Amino acid sequence: MTSTCVPLPLENVDTDQIIPARFLKATTKEGFGDNLFRDWRYDKDGTPDSTFVLNQDTYQGDILVAGKNFGSGSSREHAAWAIAGYGFRAVVSSFFADIFKNNSMNNSLLPVVVSADFLAELFDSLEKKPATTLTIDLPNQTITNNVTHRTESFEINPYKKDCLINGLDDIDYLLGNKSKIEAYEKNRL
Repeated sequence: MTSTCVPLPLENVDTDQIIPARFLKATTKEGFGDNLFRDWRYDKDGTPDSTFVLNQDTYQGDILVAGKNFGSGSSREHAAWAIAGYGFRAVVSSFFADIFKNNSMNNSLLPVVVSADFLAELFDSLEKKPATTLTIDLPNQTITNNVTHRTESFEINPYKKDCLINGLDDIDYLLGNKSKIEAYEKNRL
């Protein structure tokens, strides 16, 4: 994936800031993107805050570049739903809360962990050139800043990598291996 990015250079962004608790009443994923960062995006009267990055035309793209410790706080899966529902396909940070990271991968949202230096370089590139693009190569587990041409590798669970590459959730994966599971169970008895 190669895309422009949206920078959110804030540290310790928790799931309540990503999607406020008052929007957690729905049981399906639909509509959560509309309330992504709701309390930062809109004033109390519902007017868009022109200073917030998602309300500006300067930055757009499929990749959210976030500060350190993104997705901390509660275990709400709705945070991943909101980010993916808004249209992001990947989030880049130097550290993610484990539960958020797993919830993201379970919802086809790729969390990419980079070094603090690489993250600082990304924010610098985006400030100087808002049209900066990143290339995330999931099969090879690399991310490239296309302005500086610097590349870093990132780690990902092999099972989740396979699911993301093939567009599978956990149930799809199991159903795709049904015959192997049945054969194993037959041989076990």
